[in-house]
This record gives sequence, structure tokens and C-alpha cells, in this order.
Amino acid sequence: MLPGIKKYPHIFSPIKIGKLEVKNRIKYASTETNFNYRDGYVSDKEVAYMEAQARGGAGIVTSQGAFTEEKGEGKGYVGMVAIWDDKFIPGLKKIADVIKKYDAIPALQLMHCGRVGGIELPYTAGPSDVPQKLPIFRPPKEMTKEEVHQCIQEHIDGAVRAVEAGFQIVEVSGIVGYLISNFVSAYTNKRTDEYGGDIHGRCQFMKEILEGIRKAIPSNVAIGIRLCGEELLDDRGGNTPEESLESIRIAEKAGLDYLSVTAGWQESPVSVITRDVPMGNWLYIAERMKKNIKVPVSMAYRLFVPEIPEKAMAEGKLDIWEMCRPMIADPFLPKKIMEDRQQDIRPCIACNVCLARLFRDTELSCTVRPSLGHESEPEWGFYGFPKSKAKKKVIVVGAGIAGLQAAAIAAEKGHDVTVYEKTDHVGGQFAAAAHGPWGDNELQRFVDFIKAQSDKHGAKIVFNTPVTKELLEKEKADSVIIATGAVPDKSIPGSDKKHVVSLFDVLEGRAKLGQNVVIIGGSGAAISTALHIINKGKYNVSIVDKPKKFGLDVNPSYVWRYMKKLKEGNVAQTVQSTVKEIRDKEVVVEGPDKKETTIPADSVVLANLIPNKELTYGKYAKDVYMIGDCVQVRRGTAAIWDGYKMGMRVDFMPYQTYHRIKH
Repeated sequence: MLPGIKKYPHIFSPIKIGKLEVKNRIKYASTETNFNYRDGYVSDKEVAYMEAQARGGAGIVTSQGAFTEEKGEGKGYVGMVAIWDDKFIPGLKKIADVIKKYDAIPALQLMHCGRVGGIELPYTAGPSDVPQKLPIFRPPKEMTKEEVHQCIQEHIDGAVRAVEAGFQIVEVSGIVGYLISNFVSAYTNKRTDEYGGDIHGRCQFMKEILEGIRKAIPSNVAIGIRLCGEELLDDRGGNTPEESLESIRIAEKAGLDYLSVTAGWQESPVSVITRDVPMGNWLYIAERMKKNIKVPVSMAYRLFVPEIPEKAMAEGKLDIWEMCRPMIADPFLPKKIMEDRQQDIRPCIACNVCLARLFRDTELSCTVRPSLGHESEPEWGFYGFPKSKAKKKVIVVGAGIAGLQAAAIAAEKGHDVTVYEKTDHVGGQFAAAAHGPWGDNELQRFVDFIKAQSDKHGAKIVFNTPVTKELLEKEKADSVIIATGAVPDKSIPGSDKKHVVSLFDVLEGRAKLGQNVVIIGGSGAAISTALHIINKGKYNVSIVDKPKKFGLDVNPSYVWRYMKKLKEGNVAQTVQSTVKEIRDKEVVVEGPDKKETTIPADSVVLANLIPNKELTYGKYAKDVYMIGDCVQVRRGTAAIWDGYKMGMRVDFMPYQTYHRIKH
């Protein structure tokens, strides 16, 4: 028995769903990728991505949502697969076949995106024309009764095609603001016919879809549905938890074989999947479902580590551990847990770059896994990097996430890699940011992972050693990778005063702050520092910087949360302003009107970062490169990607020479 199976017996026990026997209780959740063609046909890139998910060891692997009608009202993503015609069956069959190849159960999800659909139309379809709360979505148009009936039949026809393509589970999506959830919710369903009214009327649309599918497909094909256990729309008249529970009871009676329960909508004013939501936070919803229905209950949403679902299963709160973002980050997560190799899991940090990409009509990408979408391209190393033919001596300057990522790959390729770090720890800015509040400690998971990979592949790390030109010239390396990161901008007069500290001093606990704190900077780094300070005590905090709006570099999933927390913490935001001078008890600020004012300051925090140019290109080796923030200050995504691509390129001098000159 593999050690992980012994350690997590519930996760790796089989389960019966309808008439299906599933090898374990891990389900890869449906994820849109935008890898497919705009006309709905499946691409080879999508098939390769799904093959990776199946090879990773999950018992059930779910396709992305397929839209069911020709007009595109249900299409919510530019690269979404279609299932409204038989012509799409061969492409979908490729996905089903590649999943079965690895002893996993293939599930196809039917998804009409409702009020968040119509991506190529000027309107969206829904039960009623309730105005949108989010401006990125198009105005809803109320469906006629004839259109409702047609839509029901389109779902049924889609299910039949899914079975013909070889899928063993048909899953219907009814969450986050998609069409079925629009009908179920009191917020968006104001109809007065048989498809509106009380919760039973509002569920009639869903009920007829499920009953129709059950009659149309073989009994050995399972039916599942994703439904909200709590909509979190109390501010706008959404369903009560009791109504949501009743909708799930109705779905079960309509022929359900399992439930995937979720929380919240895209329009909910409550955070659901960001880091400030503790892992396991929503399990009480799954537990309530378990107590009220008989079919197996699955849940995703902030269940990133196996200890949490294992305990929940042991306590009878959950049947199936469903994963979306964690298996985007590492499709082999199930296999690595089974082998008890959790140090090798590339961990999701809940940054939501994946979602931001999808909502901007671009291909899915991942901060921590640059190989996403390149599964079929060996040079991207998703299945491992081969050993290089010629071993090189590689020096990496800086053990931040960019430097460590480059070092790990170069070492995996068999090069002799040494990383020099001037401090006594790895992780750089990422490690500092992990000291932030409300879940930011999860950033340390990636630091620990990339350090473990560097160690595993034989990269040596030398701590407490500032790198000089003389040291590099003495090393006589074949390649030098400079990854010295960023430093606070100290160009403001008075930056050398004793009460002036850096954001790193604050986050890492070295700074003792006075009552009145002025933070100079308006980026995500400055905001994180402010949140850290107000979480530690009652300080009077001000943020000062040039932009009209702070946090422009912060992911949309987070920026509204951060701004709300800043407001709750009474943090003053002085926008369109420049700090002209730092004095002993105040800072001098020039506003947009060019007038100068002062802000009381017992402590000043420098949070505007600039590239660390202490060490730049030089004749230290045949090939010298710079990566990460020492090139240009960006977010952590860019640092990891820089490091990954640098590690890939160590073997290819002509390309790298171009890369070096370009910078």
C-alpha cells in the first residue's frame, strides 16, 4: 500500500456514484481554459490539458462546461467548447477517451452561462431582465416560454451527445450566476408563470432538465449537478439557505446521482475563494447537504490540502474532494498525495490569475505553473526536464522566487547550480509578503515548494553572502543569472532618517512603528503593508502616492476586498500626490493642485519599489542574464515565469544571447 493511501484512507477509498464505481474520492472540477476554437470545436491543446488531469490520478475528471445552443447565448468564454450539434462529438470523444485511458471516469459538464454569458452578443439570456451589478456583463433579456422549453430540450440533447462521445457522467452547471442558478434564485427570477414564483416554481426549469436527461440517457450513466448551498446574495434578495437546500432536495428527486455544492455568485458582495477565506470555511454547507440528501456530496472551494477533506470525510461531512485551482496548479496532486510526496506539489496560492485571464478573454494561465497549456510541448517540462548533454556551472544571485525557480530547473537538467543569498532565508519578497494578514501565509507554500525542488535536484544555496563582482569573476561560471529583486526607492529627501523604514522591515517584524504611520506607495505591496499594520494594532495610517487610484496592479478578485479593509481600518488615501520631503515628525506632500501640505508621521514606510541594480550585466561569465524585479518591478507571477523560462533556456545560448541583448 502506498504511504499516502494509508495516511488518507477516506480520500483514496472507492465510491459508488449511481451505478459507477469510482477508484477514489478526488474529482477534478470543470474549468474553462479558452484553449479551444471560437467556433466551439475542441483543440489539441485542450485534449493535452485534460490528459494531464487524467494522468494525475483523480477518480473523476470533468470537462470544461459545454454550451448547448447555437446562438451563443449560453457561451460565457471565447474558447468554450460547444455541444449543440453532432459535429462536435468527435472532438469531445477525444477528451472522454484520453480520460478513460488512465482509469478515470470522464464527466462532461453542460453549461449555459445565463446572465454572465452571451460573450459575443450584445445581451444575455435569463428568466427576467434584472439589471447586472457587474459592468463587465451584458444586459439580460427575459426568455419567452418557448425559449425556455427549447433551452430545456437543448440540455437534454447535449446530454445525449455527451453519452455518444463516451462520457460516463453528465454534470449540469447551476452555480455562480449561470442560467439554472438564475432561474432558481429569487434575485434574478421575477417570472409569474410556472417557471417563477416560490422556490418550487423557480426550480421547475432545473427539474425538467434533470428529469429529461434521466429519461434520455442510459441508466448506467450518472447525473450530477452543481448548485449553490448558499448564494450569499442577501443584500439583493437572493435565496435563503433554506431555499437553497430545498432546491437541492428538488434536484435529488429529479434523478440526481451526486451533488457538487458551492457557495456564492460572481455578483456576491462576499469573498468566497480568496486567501482571506480560511481553508475549509465552507464545509458547513456540505455537512448540511449530507444531513438532508442521500446522494454523495462533493465540494471544491478552499480545500487545498488533503488533511481538511480527509477529516471532513471521516466526520461524515463530505463524500468527494473536488478540486479546480489546486489541480490547475498541479494536475499530479492526487498522485503525489497518494505517494505522500506533498513537498513536490506545486501549490495553488489562490491568487486568481486564472480567473482574471478568463474574464479578459485570454487563455488560462497560472502564476505557479508556467507549463499550463504547454503539456504537449516537452521543452516546457511539465512531465519533467531531461538531462542536458553538456553540464554547465551556473551561478544564481538571489534566492527569491525568480532565482530559486531558475535554479531548480537548471539543477533538474543536471547543471552544477549554486545560489548566493545575502540574507539567512529564501523567498525574497514572496517570503516577506507571506507575513501579511488574512491568509497571505499561504504564499509561503510556494516558497517552501520551490526551495524543496532546488534541494531535491541538487542546487546549493549559500546564505548570508552578498555577491560582488569580484566573487563572480572568481567563480568562473558558464552562466550567471542575476535575480536580486527590488529595493525601496530612497530618492526622497529625508529617506535616511531613523524613523524611516522599508516595507520589508515592517512585514518581517524588524520595525517598531510609532502611532502615526505614513506609507509612501500605492501599489499592491504598499496596500499589503498597510493591511499588515492595521491588523497588528491601532495605528493612524496614511498612504500617499501619484496614481488616481491605488492597487492598480492588484488582481480584481482582491482589490475590492483590500479597499474595503482599508476603509474599515480608517486608512487615509492621499492620491495624485507626491512626497517632497520626509521630516522628523511629518512628511511634506504636494497635491494635484501643486500646493504643499503636511501629514503627521512618527514612522515612514518606503513602499515604492525599484529594481535592485547593485549588480548588473558584466563580464562575469560567457552568458549573463537578469530576471525578476531587478529587470522591472512587477507582480510575483512575472518573477516565477521569468525564473521558469530562464531555467528552460540555460541550454540554448543563441536564444539567450538575444534575450540578454534585448534587455
